[in-house]
Amino acid sequence: MTTKIFGHRGIPTRFPENSLAGFAYAIDNGVEGLEFDVQLTQDLVPVVMHDERIDRTTDGHGLIYNATYAELSQYHLANGEQIPLLADFLALVANEDVQLNLEFKTDLIHYPEIERRVLAMIAKTPLVHPVIFSSFDLATLQRAYAIDSTQNYCYLADHLIAHPLEFIRQEHLQGLHLNRFDPLAPVAERI
Repeated sequence: MTTKIFGHRGIPTRFPENSLAGFAYAIDNGVEGLEFDVQLTQDLVPVVMHDERIDRTTDGHGLIYNATYAELSQYHLANGEQIPLLADFLALVANEDVQLNLEFKTDLIHYPEIERRVLAMIAKTPLVHPVIFSSFDLATLQRAYAIDSTQNYCYLADHLIAHPLEFIRQEHLQGLHLNRFDPLAPVAERI
């Protein structure tokens, strides 16, 4: 097993989180992976943004899903960028030697067809490494698996999972991203 260095939402200590400038800087400076978040606008356009609301990271306010991309594009990140389109992010990382960890942000809002739309865009992008798809919403991962069973799906959990290996097999996952684990569980059960 080897350790990889991932830029979580790019490099938010230097650039606004989930900004194209932050992702580009991370790639230019040798990051091995990028974690980023995807949601849909009201007109079903995939955008790269962590929060369901744009209030914290832009000069606007409101829910992403309550606005079209044309409406959202009038707001800006702290560096002046518009909210990034997934298409623009994928153009930036195409053919780059960087592992992607795409988080479907569907634990609070389920966006219709997000799995199908995002998987189709990923399939059309020339990527060096397979994408890791993750979500706190197990149903999202199940829908994605039904669309394309060949991808790497990982469940994000902020609670204990009693039998992680059994859970991974049952849910067709490649792994778990855990906030906590039971240190008394047998080593084979800790992921």
